[in-house]
Amino acid sequence: MTDLDVVIPTLNAAASLERTIASLRDNCRQLRLCIIVCDGGSHDGTVSIARRADATVVTALASRGCQLATGAAAGRADWLLFLHADTTLGAGWAEEIDSFMTKPANIDKAGFFRLRFDSPDPRARRIERLVSWRCKRFGLPYGDQGLVLARAFYQRLGGFRSLPLMEDVDLVRRVGRHSLVALKADAITSPRRYEKDGWFARPIRNLSCLALYFVGMPPTLLQRLYR
Repeated sequence: MTDLDVVIPTLNAAASLERTIASLRDNCRQLRLCIIVCDGGSHDGTVSIARRADATVVTALASRGCQLATGAAAGRADWLLFLHADTTLGAGWAEEIDSFMTKPANIDKAGFFRLRFDSPDPRARRIERLVSWRCKRFGLPYGDQGLVLARAFYQRLGGFRSLPLMEDVDLVRRVGRHSLVALKADAITSPRRYEKDGWFARPIRNLSCLALYFVGMPPTLLQRLYR
């Protein structure tokens, strides 16, 4: 069995965290998981849910980059999986990760999952296709697709930086598009933000933030636009 630290950043994630952790526990037989929840100051019972689920709980400033870095530092496994609190992994995820981790060539690579929304809306399928194209064309999976990599590789890259936004883009750019591996399993994530902001408006906002990030706008300013 291979040891795997699963790092989940949270901030008022009580509505989804229990389901996320349960999906990891229920569908994994070949990996020894240590689930690390790094909380940014929740006041909705998130921490209690994590502890009842036998997760390790650590705290950090409410900044996803800082929380991911703190969570990774709290673990000891040779491999890391970073996962959002509103994302569950689809059938076969554990086998895919196990296969990825056991190949020597992947010691300096990072794996990510196919994005799927937990929604029957046809507009969700269009966004999923757009994300697939973005990953193939530009090598830019986002954090809601999960990311698995060796701890030693993560440390050589410098880990997650304390960014309030674009922390995932920042890291995968350091990984490099030719060192990213698409895994054949789904990351099933909540459509809540798209349903709230609009299936058209939300992607436009995301792409605008990405473009502004690439031309040098500070993440602190981007965060205001994103929200």
